[in-house]
Amino acid sequence: MQIIDLLKKEYIIRELSSTNKAQVLSELSTAVSASTGIDAGKIASILEEREKLGTTGIGDGVAIPHGKLESIGETIVCFGKSPAGIPFNAMDGKLVYLFFVLVAPENVNGKHLKALAKISRMLKDEKFRADLLEADTVDSLYRIIKIKDGELL
Repeated sequence: MQIIDLLKKEYIIRELSSTNKAQVLSELSTAVSASTGIDAGKIASILEEREKLGTTGIGDGVAIPHGKLESIGETIVCFGKSPAGIPFNAMDGKLVYLFFVLVAPENVNGKHLKALAKISRMLKDEKFRADLLEADTVDSLYRIIKIKDGELL
């Protein structure tokens, strides 16, 4: 599975303007909505519902909000970066700077779980996280993600 096949440049936010959890979920949902036409409110709602089950802030400045939506035809990955960091109730209690959002069709379990697992593996690499934090353009963020994705085939 290639994460880069699920992530379009239009789904990358170089600098999130959000300052809290609800805002960042909404901002990332809007990025997906702008390119897909799927209602941003619906996307944000499923992400918020998932957060009620337990935080997707996995630590080390990373969160992977995710959920399933009936009206989506394919799995989508969105990425956003917050230079200031956002309080997200992460497992380690620290701010979150890097957000990978995954939205999958309601009836697709395997692909959704494989994508989550691969994103998680990618983000365990400290250099990868540092490279993402240092990148200052959408193109450079996309390139960094594509290279790391290719390393984990």
